Amino acid sequence: MFWLVESLQQFKEFKENLGKEVFIEIIPYNPFIHPAQNSICAIYFRPLNDYKGYLLPIYHTESSLLFEDDVFLLIKNLEKIFVKDKKEFLHYFPLKQTFDVTFPNQIEVKYTVAHEFIYSKHKQRTDVNTIIPIVKHYEYCEALFEEIEHLIDKPVNQFYNEKASWVFCSIEKSGLHVNIDLYSKYFNETTEPYVFTKYNYKTLTTRPSNTFNKVNYAALNKENGCREAFIPRNSTFIEFDISAYHPTLLAKLVDYDFGNEDIYSHFAEIYGMDRQNAKILTLQQLYGGILPQYENLEFFKKVKVYVDDLWEVFNNSGQVIVPISGYCFKKDKLENMNPQKLLNYLIQNLETAYNIKLMWEFFKILKGKNTKLVLYTFDSFLFDFSINEKDLIQLISNVFTKHNLTYQIKNGINYNF
Repeated sequence: MFWLVESLQQFKEFKENLGKEVFIEIIPYNPFIHPAQNSICAIYFRPLNDYKGYLLPIYHTESSLLFEDDVFLLIKNLEKIFVKDKKEFLHYFPLKQTFDVTFPNQIEVKYTVAHEFIYSKHKQRTDVNTIIPIVKHYEYCEALFEEIEHLIDKPVNQFYNEKASWVFCSIEKSGLHVNIDLYSKYFNETTEPYVFTKYNYKTLTTRPSNTFNKVNYAALNKENGCREAFIPRNSTFIEFDISAYHPTLLAKLVDYDFGNEDIYSHFAEIYGMDRQNAKILTLQQLYGGILPQYENLEFFKKVKVYVDDLWEVFNNSGQVIVPISGYCFKKDKLENMNPQKLLNYLIQNLETAYNIKLMWEFFKILKGKNTKLVLYTFDSFLFDFSINEKDLIQLISNVFTKHNLTYQIKNGINYNF
């Protein structure tokens, strides 16, 4: 069968011989536009029982077209769908039988010369992929499959495949409502009332970065007024900010109970300094080494034992596996490691895993509601709240309480609070 499937007769024949396990790559209208705002140009199928792939055009200037609904039904009935990036794939096809074969790595294949040339000449065209020769899309996808084929049989981390991909796709879909004039002033010229974040958890520790269209949503400036550009679509922004997150997570790991006391205030009294400096000193000791004068504090004694044991396991077995996520830090994949650095990596991963669990519960609460979770940054969660859904504040608060996490709440008419 020819690689381009564009007629109904070809599609019928293709369906009959497809098999149930397939690698799929979406070719969007424009690879530089967020998937929440994109459309599908074509879909590449590589059946695992075949020696080549097939390209099905949904909209392209060179070929006849197939109905997207027909192709969706075909994909929906597959038993296993292997993809390069599940989070992105879910924007187009929210299907449970999807497996991200590249996690925890990012694998990129160079575009063809034709791609690069046309992208450079048509930077403003939102459907640029529809004018790139369709054979070049096929060439790119064949090269992509060749690059990642060996990963398809590898075990998949279920936590990231089944939880993280859905959570981060969901928060991306929410979008952030903006004041168009202020957003254009501080960031990028726009005429659209919504912008979209893009979380990348395929990082060294899986702690996600969040940069899209040259805007780093994980590190928005708190001083220059740029946060005023982000405004609620509903009634108000409410942010839940977890207090002393890393010491709290460490206390869980070493089985230490701070009780109901504010952790940094607790250490401020011991150190004889204000809370902010106590926070800095505590984190310095956790990741830089415990000072001699505080080694006998019960919390730090337990942390030291934990770090020593962790380092021993890492060196003897060549790896450590993080609780909750099941993520594995392998010795032969990491450079210049030391006990404190390993602890830092583990805590960043644990923090991310806890946040994914929290957001999973938030999205269950918010299903069918006007209130949206619109931004997440390490230890804080920004909700775009509807005034008619005040009961949700308590329901969300209960999630933090359930996990023994203390928090602070801010609210305001923009993200500058």
